Amino acid sequence: MILPAPPSPIHLLDLAAEHAALQPALDEAMREVLDAAAFIQGPAVGQFAAELGEYLGGAHIVPCANGTDALTLALMSLELPAGAEIIIPAFTYVATLEAAALLGLRPVLVDVRPDTFNIDPAAVEAALTPRTGAIVAVHLFGQCADLEALRSISTRHGVALIEDNAQAIGATFQFQSGEIAFAGAVGEIGTTSFFPSKNLGGLGDGGALLTRDAVRAALLRQLANHGQSRKYHHQYIGLNSRLDTLQAALLRVKLRQLPANTAARQAVAARYDAALAAVPGIGIPARDRRSSHVFHQYTIQVLEEASRRDELQLFLQKCGVPTMIYYPLPVHAQPAYAYLGYRAGQFPVAERLCGAVLSLPIHPLLTVEQQEYIIGHVGAFFGN
Repeated sequence: MILPAPPSPIHLLDLAAEHAALQPALDEAMREVLDAAAFIQGPAVGQFAAELGEYLGGAHIVPCANGTDALTLALMSLELPAGAEIIIPAFTYVATLEAAALLGLRPVLVDVRPDTFNIDPAAVEAALTPRTGAIVAVHLFGQCADLEALRSISTRHGVALIEDNAQAIGATFQFQSGEIAFAGAVGEIGTTSFFPSKNLGGLGDGGALLTRDAVRAALLRQLANHGQSRKYHHQYIGLNSRLDTLQAALLRVKLRQLPANTAARQAVAARYDAALAAVPGIGIPARDRRSSHVFHQYTIQVLEEASRRDELQLFLQKCGVPTMIYYPLPVHAQPAYAYLGYRAGQFPVAERLCGAVLSLPIHPLLTVEQQEYIIGHVGAFFGN
């Protein structure tokens, strides 16, 4: 088969082009920080926290150094005993487990739903024990987990709910009561990451916690600043976890673009849905009608054997279409977590997804022509 060249180079995420459009505003933000020479806890940090909190419906925002620190600080604030169990989805990035393990807590894995890939509330309820200290719900790929069921379980059993919102910033969930809440603002604590590839990404590392509880927000700020109540007075063992002033200033610029960028991602996803739904051999992302979807990733499933997923990825690579597998190996199969004692076959949905998922390019600047090229070659692979 002679394959035509793509209309222009296709990127999984085109940060260079996104930043080029913002260059004057980014340059001005950097100049302000350099001129003030307030590189640690400068004014832009508080300004960014206030603006992000307003965007997320009035949540208290506690900036920190990265998303993994945010998860760690969230668990630290619960003051759980050593060995307390933290329920975590089996299909997630390793940082979700890492934060618990580093604190001497025990990750307890549960399977995920086969449609949304998010944590299965029925599996959560079945995994509860008297030692359970928290449930971590990961809002995977841009869509909320089942917050209706998870909040109910959390409330009924008196177990904290933490939302790992690194991939779904700005997504919302509608409860049966009619209440609409932002992802990350339903449980005791939400966490997020400003890693450059995220929907709201910095030009380096960064993270934040969000909560509606002012007292908990104060505790989180203290824990992120060496546990001190005031300079040289340390009530808790804490972390040195700060969002750089420079990153905060740049994130303020990018936050103003987030609504438009989210809409652009949703438009790209809608075009993929319309074109790929009828392609035999793949499944398009399922939508939970109660949740908006901000499409951090557009992740299809190859419904045949895992080797076909890998063949599709190689075929697209040869055609100039980058793709990514999130995630190729389930967390319970990682050598670092062998001590948990899980075996192959215990989480069949997560294990199947690791062999079936493939994320296609999605970003605000993906053109219709580029997307048609991607769609055409996915269809060609399956003989469509």
